[in-house]
Amino acid sequence: MKKEAFYTVLSFLLILFLFVSGCKKDNTTPSFYNDEYVVFAWNDLGMHCLNPTYDKAVILPPYNNLTAQVVKRGDPPQIVTNGVTVEYKITNNTYTYGKRSYGGFWDNITALFGLTSLDHDKGLTGNTLTGTMTVSGNAFVATGVPVCPVDDNNTWDPLQVAEYTVKVQGTVVATTKNTVPTSDEINCAKCHGSDAFTDILSKHDEAENTSLASSKPVLCAKCHGSPALGTTGRGTSGKYLSEAIHGFHANAGASCYDCHPGETTKCNRSIKHTATDGNCTTCHGSMANVASTTLSGRVPWANEPKCFTCHDATQGVDTGSDLYRNSQGHGDLMCTACHGSPHAMIPSSNDKDNYQSMMYQSYAKSPKTIASCGTCHEDSRGEYEDIGDYSEVHSGTNPEKVNGCFICHTNVQVNTSQWPHSFTWTNSNK
Repeated sequence: MKKEAFYTVLSFLLILFLFVSGCKKDNTTPSFYNDEYVVFAWNDLGMHCLNPTYDKAVILPPYNNLTAQVVKRGDPPQIVTNGVTVEYKITNNTYTYGKRSYGGFWDNITALFGLTSLDHDKGLTGNTLTGTMTVSGNAFVATGVPVCPVDDNNTWDPLQVAEYTVKVQGTVVATTKNTVPTSDEINCAKCHGSDAFTDILSKHDEAENTSLASSKPVLCAKCHGSPALGTTGRGTSGKYLSEAIHGFHANAGASCYDCHPGETTKCNRSIKHTATDGNCTTCHGSMANVASTTLSGRVPWANEPKCFTCHDATQGVDTGSDLYRNSQGHGDLMCTACHGSPHAMIPSSNDKDNYQSMMYQSYAKSPKTIASCGTCHEDSRGEYEDIGDYSEVHSGTNPEKVNGCFICHTNVQVNTSQWPHSFTWTNSNK
């Protein structure tokens, strides 16, 4: 009897263990859901470009923009900028000067940008590859970070990574990572040969009666206005740089990925917004259209495609006069905080872009937008009469199963009017 009793108790304990384990599995919650702070970070464009050399024709310097928002979890959560600091560093990439030919940016800084000098590895705004971010509105920013696509192991990788550390009175309270994309895959050799930038200057001289080939290095934006570099107006040439380049190449047999990175880099990596050629023309129009629309008032970089061009504007995705990358959404979070950078919106074809999605939603089947029902459900919405089921399972302060709302919220309301724009609880929105 003692032996039978022993096995009975053992069987009971085993069943209890399996039951509890199963409950824990269903309720597995990322550890930071109990933390006081969380941080979201992103790159402003999803892909930056830089010249491979700086001794001939120069289009873009090493220049990358990082943004982060810190949220104090609560009911309701609060975006905070006071009393916290955010530090960043590019992982395994501690210098740019001395790698390949990027050092020419600093060696030719006077000719290109009119500066008397600029310390090696310091960008045009004074930022370096590691530092403390500054407050801008309700976010933290580091602009002009001179990242190159070659790490300290001498490996070419256009999808570099930044680490962010949030501190309160010197104590680390939150960390995250995001992609810091930058590519020198400007491939003009298809038409201009192995010494492409010299050939470009020579052909420009022939066509426009200029003397650029004898004035190297030449910053294209000196004559062609480039809002990407902070200039205003069309410049002394009377043509925006974007207008001149796209217009000239519209009928020259060029494709978007010949210049915009690229067949290897994949400038546009968002699975929902891409195709073999990056799907550029669906949003931006043809090269001829990109050039011609500047004649009717469009400013390059300032006036770009809108989400509601393809998405139902009634879902609240009309950002008005602001670009997607500059727009705020639910709870004044930037749209990019939950959806990802332009050209790398979640889910991305590259796991580096999906890092925060999976970090904050480790229970997800696959990378999804932050707080998307689709992280667990094949059908990301339900019929309206099923909203009570949502309440029973996901709402409150200690729900049966947590979801992405708890990344920031400590209490999830059932009132759908308090949900983000896309949570309309209709079966058509998946």
